[in-house]
Amino acid sequence: MHVLYEDAGKLKAETIFSEADTSLQVESVSGKRSKIKRNNVLFTFEQPAPDTLLPSAEALAATLEPDFLWEFAPQEEFEAAALAEDYFGHAPDAVEKTALILALSAAPAYFHRRGRGTYRPAPPDILQAALAAIEKKRLQAEQQQQWTDALVAGQLPEALRSVARTFLDQPDKNTLEWKAFDAAIQQLGASPEKLLLSLGVWPDPLTMMRERFLATHFPKGTEWPPVAVEPWGAELPQADVEAYSVDDSSTTEIDDALSVTLPDDDTLRVGIHIAVPALAIPRGSAFDDMARSRMSTVYMPGDKIPMLPRELIAAFSLDEGQWRPALSLYVTARRHDGEILSTDTRLERIRVTTNLRHDHIGGSITAEALADPDAEVPYAHWLRPLWEFAQHLSAARDQARGKPENNDRVEYSFELDGPADDPDSIIRLIPRQRNAPLERLVAEYMILTNTQWGALLARHGVPGIYRSQQMGRTRMSTQALPHESIAVPQYIWSTSPLRRYVDLINQGQILAAAEHGVSARLAAPFKPKDADLYALIGAFDSQYTLWGEFQSSMERYWCIRWLQQQGLKEVRAHVLRENLVRLACAPLVTRINGLPAFDRGQEIMLDILGYDDLGLDIECRLREAL
Repeated sequence: MHVLYEDAGKLKAETIFSEADTSLQVESVSGKRSKIKRNNVLFTFEQPAPDTLLPSAEALAATLEPDFLWEFAPQEEFEAAALAEDYFGHAPDAVEKTALILALSAAPAYFHRRGRGTYRPAPPDILQAALAAIEKKRLQAEQQQQWTDALVAGQLPEALRSVARTFLDQPDKNTLEWKAFDAAIQQLGASPEKLLLSLGVWPDPLTMMRERFLATHFPKGTEWPPVAVEPWGAELPQADVEAYSVDDSSTTEIDDALSVTLPDDDTLRVGIHIAVPALAIPRGSAFDDMARSRMSTVYMPGDKIPMLPRELIAAFSLDEGQWRPALSLYVTARRHDGEILSTDTRLERIRVTTNLRHDHIGGSITAEALADPDAEVPYAHWLRPLWEFAQHLSAARDQARGKPENNDRVEYSFELDGPADDPDSIIRLIPRQRNAPLERLVAEYMILTNTQWGALLARHGVPGIYRSQQMGRTRMSTQALPHESIAVPQYIWSTSPLRRYVDLINQGQILAAAEHGVSARLAAPFKPKDADLYALIGAFDSQYTLWGEFQSSMERYWCIRWLQQQGLKEVRAHVLRENLVRLACAPLVTRINGLPAFDRGQEIMLDILGYDDLGLDIECRLREAL
């Protein structure tokens, strides 16, 4: 005797081996025995053999039309076996009963299952709604397939044009449009980016990268609405100093300037003057909300997205010839050994004499020329004493570190002749030595300022956001901890308040410390243990990293475009480790598959085989070791 039963929603036919009151032991064709509940049994039969029952029943069930069965069946609950006898006109055999059960189960729109082997026809109105839904689904499947076929053929259906740009970052995976696109990707074996570019959704990889970034992080646009400018700091005293700033020609946010006076033959007094937008941006103000929402200016070759409204930047930028409020650190030191005798922080107004530019005067200012009093050096009366003291500052840090600072690497500026969103714009890479005198000079005074103002906050118990480095790990916190690579006891970011939100926050704290002294912790915008300050650290770190990654991607893209525009077929490179190398002519690091084992720094010659503007990489192979 054999049995047809349900197991996990499936029908199975097997031979009965033994029976009990509530269960049966059955044996499959393969000889495997199992125990089943009697409640799961549909019926028993002698013929045909269990292994032929279901194939025969499935073939018969395929001939049974569900709409005819629905018309034929009683309109109340019924047993499948009873309907089979009426339908076939005789006592049904096992195949016929099974076929009818299969047909009823395969038509849930027509028949609602009520129990084991029991069904009820769907009411006419519910049936019509279900059939309409089935037809709608069928039409949608056809539409989806048509879109997929078009995408595979390299055509973008009109219905997908308005949503295609959301497929990479904000896809609605429940829509037919996305499902069609996803099916095309699977069928072609292509990346979503490559398929969308091939379909013309974006004209080129540069446009795609920029628009994706802007759509995700600046959906309302990058320009702030116009803001009203006030005469902030107009009542401040005017400083009698001759100050100069040093920046790239592309810099429009002039944060810092330097001045120097010589009270006597062995004493100098250096002024480090920092733009002070904190005067206009109290904590919780509308301007503060603006700056906090961006955390930093976003930089990319040929373009930038400022942190602050342009009117606010213009009001505080230390532009030449204009009186501007400044937070100044004055450092008095001995010239012959660089020992700092005193420091003074004050809020005042300064007028920068000239905004000097690296690319205009940097080439004529060398360490040798500065050391030779007879050599002709532009702005020598300002540069030479500043350079002299900067060398003392650098030597003191080298001594604290126990070794010289490794700052001889070449860095590059990116200059575009043409729009920043046009891949055909001409890119120029401007090399610059980090240890060039102007670079080192400005860097030393910014380090000095950030160190001294960090100490000022710690001395008065005013919280600030510090950057520390210990055991090779750099992090931001509210603790005044050492920075090992810079070799200073504490270090904060405070010299770029027009460009970084952390500097702006620290500037407000420094203003309070300079004005109120020992009572500053009660007057500062952020009091000790302010939870919001801890939250700011995490938010800034995350967003600043995100902006930096985008800048790196854009610089990498333009490096590859520069190589293409130069028509280079071979390049020199230096091995960093294993198969990782850095090009000698551009700030680009890439991997070379199959590169032999070389020592770090080994110079090699590479053949360029191809470029990948989308993947931001180049394909190279080793030509020779040099």
